[in-house]
Amino acid sequence: MLEKALYGDRRYWTWVIFLMTLMGIGFLFYLRQLEYGLGITGLSRDVTWGFYIAQFTFLVGVAASAVMVVLPYYLHDYKVFSKMTILGEFLAISAVTMCVLFVVIDLGQPMRAVNIILHPTPSSIIFWDLIVLNGYLVLNALISRVTLDAERKSIAPPKWIKPIIILSIPWAISIHTVTAFIYCGLGGRPFWFTAILTPRFLASAFASGPAFLILLVMILKKFTKFDPGKEPIFKLSEIITYAMSLNVFFILLELFTAFYSGMHEHQQSFLYLFFGIDGHARLVPWIWTSIILAVFSLILLFNPKTRRNEKFLTIACISVFLSIWIDKGIGMVVAGFVPSPLGKVTEYWPTIPEALIALGVYALGFLLITIFYKIALSVRGEVAK
Repeated sequence: MLEKALYGDRRYWTWVIFLMTLMGIGFLFYLRQLEYGLGITGLSRDVTWGFYIAQFTFLVGVAASAVMVVLPYYLHDYKVFSKMTILGEFLAISAVTMCVLFVVIDLGQPMRAVNIILHPTPSSIIFWDLIVLNGYLVLNALISRVTLDAERKSIAPPKWIKPIIILSIPWAISIHTVTAFIYCGLGGRPFWFTAILTPRFLASAFASGPAFLILLVMILKKFTKFDPGKEPIFKLSEIITYAMSLNVFFILLELFTAFYSGMHEHQQSFLYLFFGIDGHARLVPWIWTSIILAVFSLILLFNPKTRRNEKFLTIACISVFLSIWIDKGIGMVVAGFVPSPLGKVTEYWPTIPEALIALGVYALGFLLITIFYKIALSVRGEVAK
């Protein structure tokens, strides 16, 4: 079925060439990083995780969100998601691939990733994160391949794939749960040292992922003949509404716990994010932008008239996605390091090479989405004839 990705119109190939160009630029800067080291990034002795790990954390949530269409369709036989399930699974494959790449890039030397396999350490959360991420990648690759092939042949999927599909549902939750454990298990970082971090991660995942999936569907509707119908889109919008509400609620709980209890160390990271400390306020405008987008998106989502209007829903989904990307893709990781356990404020900001390497990884992810969706829509087109 891969050969179907080799056929497309001028717009398709222009988009593919554009993404490959971005990938090439990112790869050239990555070669520079391999030669020079992580010194070309904005990382320092005090801030050892930055943009790469932040993107990894955000994309794990996008990958996990595929369960929001898989669970209703396969477990509850909710047929309105029939046309969108394969899109969610392909999105998960692309997102997990980007996650793995960001981790490898952050290691500095890619061969260091082999040590996790050659010298396994079951007591390490990172070891289990490797297991659940790669396991989820294999599960979605197998499920999407088998179900799409069955659809192409106009037959029912084999019975043995159903248990694997059911297994993928708790596995999807596990990938973001284990990722949250990496952070909340670090007692020396008060900003992350909270039991509510895991449900906060899951809530943000189940908001940002479906929001991005709706945006992808809207793009497909505009440029192709694909149309899943309004009902699955509006049902996903309800899921986004609940998940985004929980995400905001959990953040408010964190703020209450930190400030009402007078936990000085926990307060400092929040103060740095929202107001800055001693003139260090690089992330302040970003976090307030995230807050404004979150509130704006909830206003649109809570109102049934705007939520069920595709134009306003698109705006709401963009707002949700950007709000959570800023929160998890920039603020959450950096704020865990600022200030340091000794109270020192060392600000971090990604350098141009760092940003371009990350852009190259995102370009690869979008290329995979483009190819996978092209294959899925081509198969659907053949079946419809």
